[in-house]
Amino acid sequence: MKTKRLTVAQATIGYLKNQYVERDGVEHSFFAGCFGIFGHGNVAGLGQALHQDLDFKYYQCRNEQAMVHTAVAYAKVKNRLGAFACTTSIGPGATNMVTGAALATVNRLPVLLLPGDIFARRNVAPVLQQIEMPFTQEHGANDAFKPVSRYWDRINRAEQLITSLPEAMRVLISQGDTGAVTLAMPQDVQTEAFDFPEHLFAKKVWPIARPRPDKTLVARASEWIRSSKRPMIITGGGTIYSEATDALRAFVRQTGIPVAETMAGKGGLRYDDPCNLGAAGVTGTEGANVVAAEADLVIGIGTRYSDFTTASKTAWQDPNVRFVNINITDFDAFKHGALPLVGDARVVLEELAAALEGYAVEDAYRARMAEWNASWDQVVEKVYHLNHGVPVSQGEVIGAVNDAADERDIVLCAAGSLPGDLHKLWRTRDPKGYHLEYGYSCMGYEIAGGLGAKLADPSREIYVMVGDGSYLMMAQEIATAIQEGIKLTVVLLNNHGFGSIGGLSTYVGSQRFGTQYRYRDAQTGQLDGERLPVDLAANARSLGAHVIECTDIASVRKALQEAKGIKQTTVIYVETDLFQGVDGYTWWEVPVAEVSEVETVQAASQEYEKNRQRQRYYL
Repeated sequence: MKTKRLTVAQATIGYLKNQYVERDGVEHSFFAGCFGIFGHGNVAGLGQALHQDLDFKYYQCRNEQAMVHTAVAYAKVKNRLGAFACTTSIGPGATNMVTGAALATVNRLPVLLLPGDIFARRNVAPVLQQIEMPFTQEHGANDAFKPVSRYWDRINRAEQLITSLPEAMRVLISQGDTGAVTLAMPQDVQTEAFDFPEHLFAKKVWPIARPRPDKTLVARASEWIRSSKRPMIITGGGTIYSEATDALRAFVRQTGIPVAETMAGKGGLRYDDPCNLGAAGVTGTEGANVVAAEADLVIGIGTRYSDFTTASKTAWQDPNVRFVNINITDFDAFKHGALPLVGDARVVLEELAAALEGYAVEDAYRARMAEWNASWDQVVEKVYHLNHGVPVSQGEVIGAVNDAADERDIVLCAAGSLPGDLHKLWRTRDPKGYHLEYGYSCMGYEIAGGLGAKLADPSREIYVMVGDGSYLMMAQEIATAIQEGIKLTVVLLNNHGFGSIGGLSTYVGSQRFGTQYRYRDAQTGQLDGERLPVDLAANARSLGAHVIECTDIASVRKALQEAKGIKQTTVIYVETDLFQGVDGYTWWEVPVAEVSEVETVQAASQEYEKNRQRQRYYL
């Protein structure tokens, strides 16, 4: 057997750059490169390997969590057919990635994490940034990745890499079980040389299959659908990742079954499709929630049924409602006691459409769905042109961005009150046009995620919409965008606090306590003094962005047009009204204190108990 003498780090990079995937006859490299911040845990190992092997592109970033967010956004736009590796030093550099790992795993998006680790030899312990355990020498800081990774391993011996790397790839390319894959790498092992088999570094093409469903279950699902009177579809991220949007559109045109979209599934249909009810669940439209309450059959496609989608198990109120779930993984396919059609969303829809030949919902039902679609678009139009004055309303800014964006452009967001408004209001015209990280709803994802989306598809303009709360948590990747010559249009909305949680605080009776950015008042002793004089526009400018400061909605619209002609990352800054929101149409469970001296909490508790009576077990 021919061998090649390399360090463990060099072998890792040599292997990664030769991994390819193929779906539907299209083959391409799986890894786009490696993000990294170097320290004593990886500078002499993976840092040296990346310096030596320039074929595997290295990207510098400013924050370890942020680079994982960038990698996740890249994988999302690539429909899980591409990924990045991320490497850090040991200790804080590594554990900074734990949040990013959780985000990747929750959203079922592939990212390879290569955190540096303590000496495998142990003879120099405790080393800098080592967490010591008095009961074992086996555990370290990188064990924190175990519960948030889909695959985890520690490479204590060079030859372990030969079997660990293929297992890591198996999980990364899985359409159902992917997420964060962590290979913890002790800093001494990274630099050790070993005679690796040459064929480990040969080009490897991993096929991405489209599993077909069980024929008997497809026939039974067809019977259930034919016998239903008020069916509906909940379309999730799996529809888009499997590139099933054309199949969904054809299925809906054939059957007339209406569709409501999850956060990850928005874009499964165009916003103006007459069968599109819009957003589902807690952040959903009126029509979607009315139809859900009456539905006797729910067809879930590529959804994991989060509490936002199910309105905390209150969405479907028909006592005999049944579920048919189309999903690549049986874990989600069996939820809600469903008839499980386990397989690729595209092929399952195609086979189910064939089984339903000649079937369609009643004309009156289809017409009612078209009315819901049209009436909601009138609501959107009204919010887009509210003429709220100064400060502007958030809905008006969303409308301005939507009007400015071309059909294939991407709006990207993650946390705060913006996702709920975007879910209801964004007029999606392309399956990739709406990019929301809402599985983990991680503050700080936005700008880093914008980088990943742009790297995945440079032909699209990326509109990052971010509130002041998220911006203050992770704005530094603007510098990375400047360094790489990446153009983002960042729309920065400042309402001087945490708008979403402020609203939730009001709902549970806590009167927005601790959610606004204010001085501590000497008289009250509380954070209810004057607003803090933080200049976010100046901050963005200091990071290298071109900044346009706006006051009213007309200036926002003008800035968006101006930004189209600017080649560098541009931040459009505007203040918004904290209290001007968009109506909600259903309930989300957030427990309220059972006893309190505060009257507003007492009232919220009574309302909470009333809403809980509507919760259902879907068995």
